[in-house]
Amino acid sequence: MQNTEFSQTQHQTPKLKNSGRHGKRRRAINVVYGKGIACVSGEPGIGKTELLLEFAYRYHQRYKMVLWVGGESRYIRQNYLNLWPFLEVDVGIDSGLEKSRIKSFEEQEESAVARVRKELMRNIPFLVVIDNLESEKDWWDHKLVMDLLPRFGGQSHILISTRLPRVMNMEPLKLSYLSGVEAMFLMQGSVNDYPIAEIDALRVIEEKLGRLTLGIAIIGAILSDLPINPSRLLDTINRMPSRDLTGSSRESHALQKNNFLLQLFEVCFSIFDHADGPRSLATKMVQASGWFAPTAIPVSLLALAAQKMPEKHRHTRLWKKFLHSITCGFSSSYSRKSEAEASSMLLRFNIARSCKKEGHIQVNELIKHYVRKRGVTGVSQAMVQAVISRGSISHHFEHIWAACFLLFGFGNDPIVVELKASELLFLVKEVILPLAIRTFITFSRCSAALELLRLCTNALEAADQAFVIPVEKWLDKSLCWKPIQTNAQLNPCLWQDLALSRATMLETRAKLMLRGGQYDIGDDLIRKAIFIRTSICGEDHPDTVSARETLSKLTRLLANVQIHTTS
Repeated sequence: MQNTEFSQTQHQTPKLKNSGRHGKRRRAINVVYGKGIACVSGEPGIGKTELLLEFAYRYHQRYKMVLWVGGESRYIRQNYLNLWPFLEVDVGIDSGLEKSRIKSFEEQEESAVARVRKELMRNIPFLVVIDNLESEKDWWDHKLVMDLLPRFGGQSHILISTRLPRVMNMEPLKLSYLSGVEAMFLMQGSVNDYPIAEIDALRVIEEKLGRLTLGIAIIGAILSDLPINPSRLLDTINRMPSRDLTGSSRESHALQKNNFLLQLFEVCFSIFDHADGPRSLATKMVQASGWFAPTAIPVSLLALAAQKMPEKHRHTRLWKKFLHSITCGFSSSYSRKSEAEASSMLLRFNIARSCKKEGHIQVNELIKHYVRKRGVTGVSQAMVQAVISRGSISHHFEHIWAACFLLFGFGNDPIVVELKASELLFLVKEVILPLAIRTFITFSRCSAALELLRLCTNALEAADQAFVIPVEKWLDKSLCWKPIQTNAQLNPCLWQDLALSRATMLETRAKLMLRGGQYDIGDDLIRKAIFIRTSICGEDHPDTVSARETLSKLTRLLANVQIHTTS
C-alpha cells in the first residue's frame, strides 16, 4: 500500500507518484461508467480508497479537475458545498435570493446545492470522487444523496466507494481480496530470500488477516522497518492480549470477525510505546484521531490533542522485556518523538496516509473506529480541548463540527464531553457563534446552523439552572443556621455571563429566523432575549435596545404576513 499524497477533502489535479517501498498493488481498473457514474464496494480496510486514488492518478489528464468528496453521512453535504472555490460558484445565503419574497430555509439549502450541481453539469469534464459513501440518505434531513449529484449525460463522471451492498439501484463493482501472490509480495517487500519456515509463517499471517489489504500493508511495513522475521512477528501478534468490541456498525462487524487484525493494531501501538516511552506521541495521536472528523487532520492539532490526554497505563515488566527483544536497535534512533517524527512513524507503518495538504495526515477510518471502541479514558475530552483552544473556523471547519457532535448530543447521540460553565462561555463566544454564522451565511446550511444554536442554548440554560440549585455544604447543616446559598449567589458574575450569553444565542437565532421567514418563531425567541437583558442590564442598555429593534421588525413582518394570509 502506498502512502499517497492525494487524499484530502477536495483535490485538484494530482501529480503522479512513484511506487513505495513495497511496490504498488496492481488491479484491473476497467471501470465501466454506465451513465457517467461508477461504484466500488467492499469490506472496510480492503483498499477502496486506494483503488479510487489509483484511478484518479492514472486518468487525471482526461479531466479538468479531480474533486474529492468525503461520503460520511454527517459531512457529505458540507463536503459537497466545499467544492465552491474550485468551481467558482457562490453558495452563500444571500446569492440568488428573489426580491419579491423570502425563500424558506429548505429552498435556500436546495438552491446552494443546485448551484454546485449546475456547474458540474456544464460541458466541462470533472471527476467527482465520493469516498466512503456511508448511506444513501443525508444524516441531517434524510434526503437522498442522489439529489446532490449532477444529472447523468454530461462530461462529468462520478466515482463512488462504499461499504453498502447496493447504491441507488446500481450494481457496484465488488472489490475482491488480494490474491495470495499479491499478499506475499506486499508482506515480503524487498526481501526475497526468506527460508521456507518464514514463508510458511507469512502464509499463516495472510490467512489470519483474511488477506485484508490494510493488515497486509502494516505487516509489510513492520518487517521492512524492524529487525524481526515473520515467525517472530506471528508469535508476537498471537501473544498480544485481545480486546472485546461491541457494536452493530459495518466497521464493528469487520473488527469483531478479525481479532488477529486487532492484535496487530495493538502490536503497532506497543512498538510505538517502546520506541518513545510510555507516553508515546505516535500512539496518542492515533488514539486522538478517532474523535476527529473523517478528513485530513493537521498534525499540530492532532499532536496537541495527544499531549492533552491523561497518562496511560504502563505495560507489565514481562511484556516490556518481550517488546525490547523484538525492537532492539529500533528505539535508539527514535527517542522522544517530535510531532513530525511521530506522524512520520504513522505513515511508515501504514497507520495513516499523507495528504496533498502540507502538515496534514489522514488516519485509516477502520483504525479510527477501533480506537474509539477501545475506550481510552479522556481522549474525547482531549480532542475537544485541542480543537476549542487551537482550532480555526476557516481551517478546521469539519473538526470543530466533530467536537460539537461530542459536546451537544445531536439527534439521538449522547453527550460525550461535558464542559464547566466557564469553558462553555468561552466556547459559545469563540467557537459556536462564528461556526453557526459561517455555516448559515457562507454555505446556506440553515438547518444545521439553527440546530447547533438550539442545542447550545439548551446547554446554557441547563448550566444556568444548575446555578440556582442550593449548594449543600456541611457548614450549612451545623448549629450556626447559615442561610442556604446557590452558585448564582456565590458567583454572581459567572451566572450573569451565562444568562447574557443565552440571550445572545436567542437573539442570533431570532435574526436568522428573519432570513427564512420564520417570524413567529423569531418573535418568541427575541422576547425571551429581551426579558433576560432587561432583568440584568436594564431597559436602556444598548443590547436591550438593539433586541427591541429586532422585535419591532419581527412584529411588523409578522403582521404583514397575517394581513396577506387573511386577505
